[in-house]
Amino acid sequence: MKTRIHQITPDNLTFEIIQDILENDVKLELSEKSKQLIQKSKDYLDKKLRESEKPIYGINTGFGALCDIEISKDELSKLQENLVISHACNIGSEIPSDVVKLMLLLKAHALSKGNSAVQIATVQRIIDLFNYDILPLVYEQGSLGASGDLAPLAMLFLPLIGLGEVYFEGVKTESKIVLEKLGWERVKLEAKEGLALLNGTQFMSAHGVYTLLKTFRLIDQGDIIGALSLDAFDGLIEPFSENIQRIRPHTGQGTTASNFRNILNGSELIIRQKEHIQDPYSFRCIPQVHGAVKDAVNYVAGVIEIEINSVTDNPTVFPDDDQIISGGNFHGEPLALSLDFLAIAMSELGSISERRTYRLIAGERKLPEFLVAKPGLNSGFMIPQYAAASIVSQNKQLATPSSVDSIPSSNEQEDHVSMGGNGATKALKVVLNTEKILAIELYNAAQAMDFRRPVKTSPFLENFLKEYREKVAFVERDVLMYEGINKTIEFLNETKFRKL
Repeated sequence: MKTRIHQITPDNLTFEIIQDILENDVKLELSEKSKQLIQKSKDYLDKKLRESEKPIYGINTGFGALCDIEISKDELSKLQENLVISHACNIGSEIPSDVVKLMLLLKAHALSKGNSAVQIATVQRIIDLFNYDILPLVYEQGSLGASGDLAPLAMLFLPLIGLGEVYFEGVKTESKIVLEKLGWERVKLEAKEGLALLNGTQFMSAHGVYTLLKTFRLIDQGDIIGALSLDAFDGLIEPFSENIQRIRPHTGQGTTASNFRNILNGSELIIRQKEHIQDPYSFRCIPQVHGAVKDAVNYVAGVIEIEINSVTDNPTVFPDDDQIISGGNFHGEPLALSLDFLAIAMSELGSISERRTYRLIAGERKLPEFLVAKPGLNSGFMIPQYAAASIVSQNKQLATPSSVDSIPSSNEQEDHVSMGGNGATKALKVVLNTEKILAIELYNAAQAMDFRRPVKTSPFLENFLKEYREKVAFVERDVLMYEGINKTIEFLNETKFRKL
């Protein structure tokens, strides 16, 4: 099959483009337009350095609190290399490989806009790392989220100068060995390039994109699983009626209610006469809660889409306006606030899911206690709810905002930071936790639905259950429940988006 190529241009990236690149092993190529923009900004800076004696921050001066110290012209390259080396103090657990790939993609895209005055060769080497699947080791901890993601980006770009470690052909290897094997020269960083590589929000924004791609799937699956639970619980469809949503017209609420009406269309259970007149909030208020989560996710997606199409290094050059400006586009506050919001929203999606799981095992509405035929002899689904409750509790702790904290750095020159790096890694953990909570709900809801037989749910859900039962069996007596939960998580990961 012919290799597909994505041309890096100044035009906007979208989530759809990024997902396609990641899922289909699409390679990157620098467009002629971007090459021209990159070279134009590089030529402008070189000319400025030749003609001006004026100090320019980070180009012929020290960094941060050392900004008043001028550097001689013959040491400008060493200055940039030292910057990368000294800032590579990223520690903790390794981040996912797809997040590393996203960091490379997003940095190449940002540099392609021609405001960073780097060499074309430097951007090309970033693209080479992506295309050859040479993934630098990057860790969770060390970023303050301003001046960008300094420590993790330093780790990301150590291999450009032949330092650090990478994964190559599935093996952790010193980068200098990989360079030698491929016959690549180490990049000699020129004026400003170290700053252009390290200043930026690509650690935060790559996490944001990766987390949102998972979130988009989970909020769709959350509606499907919630609808299955509603029907298995013998719940009421009236709270999902169009009239209820029309008089409180939040977009997400209306979308959620419509999804549930479509998912449950044709169910024998949902239309039958009920003995009860109300459902608990965890069922009755699904449009309001799932809907608010959707609205929050859409807001966060909008912020992150702006960010991944922005220039966030410093200083930035504007050749047409004859300007080199030291500003603050590296400050991660927009991302920090949004990622905290995302963690809170997805924590709520998990919280309401666990409450539905509890209702399904509580022996209500003619369902057997703990969803087994012989409770007592068998504990059935008692303990998966414990697991869900534990994860929900952890999510609540992780949802504590990172963005409300700031610790000054660099001798008070950088006296307010976003802590968005911590917000980014926390948001991903919350979303992965929420996937587990939803999987536990699905495991319970499918079991509960089988106790409603021979009555059928909707054709949509019957097809969904048929696929699920091919992977996860009905529980007749006590089994190793973790196996069923893990298989359910795998099922959710493998299930493609469904048109509701």
